[in-house]
This record gives sequence, C-alpha cells and structure tokens, in this order.
Amino acid sequence: MENNLYSPNITAEEIAAHELSWFKGEIVLVDDLKAFRSVLPRLQGKDLLGFDTETRPTFRKGKRNKVSLIQLATDDLAVLFRINRIGLPEELIDLLSEASVIKAGVAIHDDIRFLKGVKKFSPEGFIDLQAFVKDYGIESSGLKKLTAIVLGFRISKRQQVTDWEAEQLSEAQQIYAATDAWVCHQIYRKLTDSRLTPKPPRGALSPLGGFRGKMIRITYIN
Repeated sequence: MENNLYSPNITAEEIAAHELSWFKGEIVLVDDLKAFRSVLPRLQGKDLLGFDTETRPTFRKGKRNKVSLIQLATDDLAVLFRINRIGLPEELIDLLSEASVIKAGVAIHDDIRFLKGVKKFSPEGFIDLQAFVKDYGIESSGLKKLTAIVLGFRISKRQQVTDWEAEQLSEAQQIYAATDAWVCHQIYRKLTDSRLTPKPPRGALSPLGGFRGKMIRITYIN
C-alpha cells in the first residue's frame, strides 16, 4: 500500500523531542478468579483489543521466564491479568481464540508461544503491528518507535525490567503495562481509521519517572 502519512523511520533524538504520555483510563488488576469473573464481561463483545504481556526479567543469556502478565486494553480500560496467580482460565482462552476479536500487539509470536506452553490453545485474531505497519510505509519496529511515528508521543520503558511477579505490582508498573497494551490498540485503530472495518486474520505518571498530568484510576476488585 502506498502511504506517505507516516515517516518510515525515527531516530532516538526525534523520539526524545516528543511529549511524554501514558494511559489515563481505568486500570483493573486481576489477581484472583473473583476479580477475573467480574471484569471479563467488560472486554467481551469488543472488536478490537490492544494486547501485550510482561515477563519477569532474567539476566542469564538464552533464558526467558514464563509470562507473568497479560494486558488487554480498549480506549479507556486496561485489564492486567496476573497469570502467574490465576493461570489461563478457559474464558480468557476463549477470548484469545476468538477470530472475530482483533488483538493487536508488537512482537507477539514469542508471547503466544510461551502462553501456549502454559495451556494449549489455538490463537486467532492476532495482528503483529511490526508487520502490519509495513503496509503504511513504516520500516521501524518496536513499540516505542511505532508510538512516536503513528501517535506522535513518547512512552516510557523504565518499568520494563522490573519484577512482574512481585507480591504487589506498583502503580508505576501498572501504568506502564496498561500503556503498552493501550498504545497497540490506538496504533491499529489510527492506521485503519480511513479503511473499511478490516477482517481479522486467521491463525495467526509521576510513577513512571517525572510524569505530570491527569492520573489514572486503578481498580482493585476484592
């Protein structure tokens, strides 16, 4: 597809010149099945979700830990599923297997492979934005670059290598995780705004370091 709306590449200096932003909607942290059953209906029926995962970092070469967190986001809601606590409930598997629901993320192949290691399922409706943006003339990859190119703001990655299996996730971690899934939602939606509704593919914060502005609402379900 010929498209001149977006720069093909962006430098670190150009990213740094963009205003810092983050998710300012509602964040729901799910760490037990009661909370899971309470919030899941708010995601069901959506035709587009931003998707991301977080994994406890390892500093040993060639080793990767299991996925600790799955994030799914809409325009104004981000749900953080602590799968190290709740596993992969069947209802969540059903959502990840639903072809009519687009799940847009970045570099999702390893995420899906590790999730399938937790529980076997057939992922449907996933779109890897790193491949998808090529149709728009964008050559850069990585969520930070794609956010700057498509959405015109900068996101923080400071929390990326924190402990995602900590007893309590900090507010900064939650905002970071919510932001990553939310910008995937926003990137896909902006790129496709001028198109007819696409068919999903088959198969395949001062807390973050000096943020200023409107704070999000984090919901804890007891």
